[in-house]
Amino acid sequence: MSAAKGEDRADFPWVAHYEPQVARHIGDFNRPINGFLEESAGKYPSHSATVYFGAALSFDRLNRMANRFANSLPGLGFQPGDRVALMLPNCPQMVAAYYGILKARGVVVQINPLLSAPEVAFHVQDSGAKILFALPRFEDIYGPLLDDGSLEHVVLTHVGDYAGFPYNILIPLLGRIHREHSGPLKGRGRHDFRKLTATASDLNPSPAPRGGDLALIQYTSGTTGKSKGAMLTHANLVANALQCHAWLHDIKPGPGGDSFLAVIPFFHVYGMTVCMNLALEAGCTLVLLPRFNVDAVLSAVRRYRCTIFPGVEIMYNALNHSPKSAKGYLKSIRSCISGAGPLYREVQEKFEALSGGKVSEGYGLTEASPVTHSNPLFGERRTGSIGLPFPDTEARVVDQGQVDRELPPGEAGELLVRGPQVMQGYWKRPEETAKVLGGGWLHTGDIAKMDQDGFFYIVDRKKDMIKTRGENVYPRSLEEVLMRHPQVADVVVVGIPDEALGEKIKAYIVAKGPRPDPGDLADYCRKFLAKFEIPQEFEFRDSLPKNIIGKTLRRLLREEELSKHKGGKPS
Repeated sequence: MSAAKGEDRADFPWVAHYEPQVARHIGDFNRPINGFLEESAGKYPSHSATVYFGAALSFDRLNRMANRFANSLPGLGFQPGDRVALMLPNCPQMVAAYYGILKARGVVVQINPLLSAPEVAFHVQDSGAKILFALPRFEDIYGPLLDDGSLEHVVLTHVGDYAGFPYNILIPLLGRIHREHSGPLKGRGRHDFRKLTATASDLNPSPAPRGGDLALIQYTSGTTGKSKGAMLTHANLVANALQCHAWLHDIKPGPGGDSFLAVIPFFHVYGMTVCMNLALEAGCTLVLLPRFNVDAVLSAVRRYRCTIFPGVEIMYNALNHSPKSAKGYLKSIRSCISGAGPLYREVQEKFEALSGGKVSEGYGLTEASPVTHSNPLFGERRTGSIGLPFPDTEARVVDQGQVDRELPPGEAGELLVRGPQVMQGYWKRPEETAKVLGGGWLHTGDIAKMDQDGFFYIVDRKKDMIKTRGENVYPRSLEEVLMRHPQVADVVVVGIPDEALGEKIKAYIVAKGPRPDPGDLADYCRKFLAKFEIPQEFEFRDSLPKNIIGKTLRRLLREEELSKHKGGKPS
């Protein structure tokens, strides 16, 4: 199922279900991604690129801010090709630094600010980054890395530095109260962002990077094991942003156009592409929020009339339960793409009723920049489906034991994809690269099926499959059933080693109100599931472990169970 570049493959079943406005091919993507910001600054120089706590930055000013950061890096010993780590929440200086590093022909390394000190040290040392951009409050993390030579320089900024009045006063005050504003701005290897860039040139550095240059080392979330750095080029990132724009074909640029609610973290590849890169490529405003808070999100949507909201299921679900949502706070929202995990139908339908907009489930993975599939926003959407492959993207389902055998529609196997957004490989891991990119396809590790019309459905992750009584059980199908129970707010299902069964099925439940009786839950499951699929054990929790993007950390629950059993070892 290969297609030459530009070839119109009408025999791909999914093409017939594209919306009429969606192009089958995205055109030229072999160019630097920092061109997005530069081109929008040329077209809409005075239009707001970002709005942050009441303060707007125009496209022209944001572009010049990025240029100053790029031109200040050589003073820190930076050379083209060097890695620079960003450990920041969504704020204007994060956006400027990201594009500035790329303009300087550097490589961005995104680091989640909520990671532990050992995890941050791993990302810094594994990538070889010698410069880190962070908040002063993380002195306990970056200080030891400066002391042991892992880092040479840390650029520091405060969350409130580019906020408008009175937030520029209130944010530092609240930070001091909560001890979040500590850490020296001076000292060996430490530099204040505004002082560092104050005297640097605001002209574009030359020469510009090329499309094939490495732009980003994005570490996988580690929800199923050791984190790996996916190597994404400028062309990879350009392609995926243009694919997203082709899919969201009604985006309106410039003054009077669309504004993106930017609460999905940019340090996650999903927020980086579907929110930051897409909005700046399209000439739209980013309404920046550094963290998800229901009241803050609703206030921002209402105040700035946000129209596009890339998010995750946990965000939409939280907003559904706010009384303000029923009062029309969400009515400006027109388009939402939900990623980083399944979108449950009940959540989707309620959010659409409250907002009047459309929410479509998509699918992607770090190794693909990240998006490969999505349901049409305004065309046919199929419940439970991740949708159709993006323009210029191919997908197939293959036999797990014989990967060169493609399976017919309706049969479940491993999902393989290929397209211009797929990574070049894992940083410093040639053996794992060879496995995951074998045969010219990206092996996703997800179990999927395709229907006759080319809509794909994720059954589950290969590593999450439960083997019980000789049968394969996929946790997602069980979770879908339990989420429909009126007393279940959240759920995750895991397999626990068991001598008699192979694995027993355990469901962790967050109750909605009073906890339901486990026997009643089992009876409910019997209405929809085969006997061997019914969980043998239910455990109630106040919350489930999730990463910053809202994906449940199933692995942690499994490891917790294994530690309870004598001799049990996490897999």
